[in-house]
Amino acid sequence: MGDVNGDLNANSRYRSTGDPQLDKAVHQWLTWDKNHRTRAQLESLVAAGCLGDLRKRLCSRMSFGTAGLRAAMGAGFSRINDLTVIQSTQGLYSYLSRYCADLSRRGVVVGFDTRGQEESGCSSQRLAKLTAAVMLSRDVPVHLFSTFVPTPYVPYAVRKLGAAAGVMITASHNPKEDNGYKVYWCNGAQISSPHDKEILRSIEEQLEPWSSSCWDEGLVESCSLRTDPLTKINSCYMDELTSLCFHRDLNRICPLKFVHSSFHGVGHVFVQQAFLTFGFAPPIPVPEQKDPDPNFSSVRCPNPEEGASVLELSLLLAEKENARIVLATDPDADRLAVAENSDGCGWKVFTGNELAALLGWWMFFNWKEAHPDPADSQKVYMLATTVSSKILQAFARIEGFHFEETLPGFKWIGNRIHELSKTGNTVIFAFEESIGFLCGSLVPEKDGVSSAAVVAEMAAYLHNKNLSLNQQLHNIYQTYGYHVSKTSYVVCNDPPTIQKIFSRIRNFDGEGSYPKTCGGEQIVHIRDVTTGYDSSQPDLRSVRLNVLSVCTKHCVSLCASRLEEELRKITAALLDEFLEPERNNLIRRCV
Repeated sequence: MGDVNGDLNANSRYRSTGDPQLDKAVHQWLTWDKNHRTRAQLESLVAAGCLGDLRKRLCSRMSFGTAGLRAAMGAGFSRINDLTVIQSTQGLYSYLSRYCADLSRRGVVVGFDTRGQEESGCSSQRLAKLTAAVMLSRDVPVHLFSTFVPTPYVPYAVRKLGAAAGVMITASHNPKEDNGYKVYWCNGAQISSPHDKEILRSIEEQLEPWSSSCWDEGLVESCSLRTDPLTKINSCYMDELTSLCFHRDLNRICPLKFVHSSFHGVGHVFVQQAFLTFGFAPPIPVPEQKDPDPNFSSVRCPNPEEGASVLELSLLLAEKENARIVLATDPDADRLAVAENSDGCGWKVFTGNELAALLGWWMFFNWKEAHPDPADSQKVYMLATTVSSKILQAFARIEGFHFEETLPGFKWIGNRIHELSKTGNTVIFAFEESIGFLCGSLVPEKDGVSSAAVVAEMAAYLHNKNLSLNQQLHNIYQTYGYHVSKTSYVVCNDPPTIQKIFSRIRNFDGEGSYPKTCGGEQIVHIRDVTTGYDSSQPDLRSVRLNVLSVCTKHCVSLCASRLEEELRKITAALLDEFLEPERNNLIRRCV
């Protein structure tokens, strides 16, 4: 990295931008930032008069979304960099010190993935060390992993070690330019309201770095309050993973071959260990993708949810090795994609909703084997986010257990798992449609490592019954009803555009009047859970969520296979009529 210290008087050499508010922000940045690379970025923008870019970088701050703080790396208060991570950690410490009386005993857990950006000098490892340095400078013990780990290891460690909180430096499957700061509460779940808002308020009250110690990466090597939890946590995790293994003897003689891609991230070593824990031979790694690479050189997008187009190397290797199943974890190993070679029919890449149907069936099948008394089902739950398939609801209705929906984002699932556990209930499966799965309740976070091993065991069991995953999926549909889903999304990086789009929908047929048709079909009801409106409810009020859903005669999750074409038409109409991708310069994605 080299020396990060810059000339703290350098701001005086640059002319005014002509905007007093912007000038103040520039002065603050150049006064506080000690990373010479991000200082140089900002200085060059000032010199070039890039006022628009400067305003975007300096005149707003990040806020906690469904995945914590997440933004592009680089200079600016709205980006992930040394200074904003130090500021965020100061705010987190300030909040924890008020909320947690024994913070100085319990400490915090800090982990990181394999991301990095040369031009800004911001690697996940460096940002994790700065996070630790801030806490250590206030005499807070820090359990800092000595190497990269899967995201679920941090919340697992928070609970196992009894820590007050955890921080994971990751941007998961985002583009290589991004990074993030994910915060977990003492229950192991991601922070939610009111903690997120209170931490943001604390951050804004602690913007100036406290001391030079906050910038001292070396503090993690010299301070006795820093420990490395890697060996203990990895050992405990793999031991507890055996609770999800139901057929080890069958696994040991399984003739199936598996290919695994870690998408240039953290997953390779951990998935290999999980397979061994389950009694399998290790999966065959995709050699071009098994080692960390912050540039994600062999994929156009590091998101396995995008399907066959990003799984090309995995599928080619599987064909060469005669492997039936391909498993792909995203760069921080909290998500899992699965593909199966169907005899004579090519590769079937399962959607998140399809995998959830299989995993939900599998987890309840094995739970029921161990708990034959139907009365035991009264304490069993499955969870899904509100934008996911309703297949688990059908399972619950027929099998007699409980199903609940949560807000979008796994943090809501994690917190609900904690609440249910306090009343003696057990969550045996939870998911979100964006290939995020949790089998059992090993950790209150989606987990690609454990899910990979569970999928392998399910495939091995079904193979022994002369069934493929896809065949079993159709067996599930025959029992519980066809649930056909179409997942597509658009990317928008401009918040004002997002506000404009949703304002148009909310006033589509006049002020305060939502649209009445879509793609030629009558809209049955609309739920706008950001504003709390639900036309299907007598009082027109919904559970408050951050999503807008439109239900036509053909819902986005349909219970009949013949309606697949209708579903495609409705999904396309929803995008074109309501989001207007071309007009609003949105990037289309389809999975």
